[in-house]
Amino acid sequence: MKTFCAFLRGVNVNGRNIKMAEACEVFRAAGMEQVSSVLATGNIIFMSGDDRSSLCGILEAALDIRFQMESKLFIKDADEIKTIIDAVPYEPDPDWHRYSFICESGFEFVLAKEFETAGQGSQSDESAAVSNGCFFWRVRKGQTLDTPFSKILGNKKYRENFTSRNLSTIEKIYAVMKSKTGN
Repeated sequence: MKTFCAFLRGVNVNGRNIKMAEACEVFRAAGMEQVSSVLATGNIIFMSGDDRSSLCGILEAALDIRFQMESKLFIKDADEIKTIIDAVPYEPDPDWHRYSFICESGFEFVLAKEFETAGQGSQSDESAAVSNGCFFWRVRKGQTLDTPFSKILGNKKYRENFTSRNLSTIEKIYAVMKSKTGN
């Protein structure tokens, strides 16, 4: 058995409201064990003996049936979550948000290119970096929806390719995952 976190894409935004307790029930009904959620932003932690590609198919189908909408999720194990935390290129700062983008391998470079293109000629002081296979974005608090790069985040062309989480959320997820494994 391995501990995973499923990051649901587009949950509780744009009218896609899913109660995390109901999502956890879907995971349990699909055979996942020790299921719990972290915050109301689509972070479901669970244990399974199945491989990641099987889990994605099983869980996306179960969510689609239960909530009558197409679901997209990204699954990471505890080691991958730790890699994200260890790779963060920005120190915590009370004036800034730090985000990690959860995506399939290689898409972090697409995001980096989009960030570079969006920022040309911009006066924004947001920044981005690829570190250890992860894409990170740092943006001043209060500007998350107003920067050139933020406009990319809702682009239909990329909508199904990534989801983002504040680093404090990633750290909470990892703490819960560690508590399940006893490490």
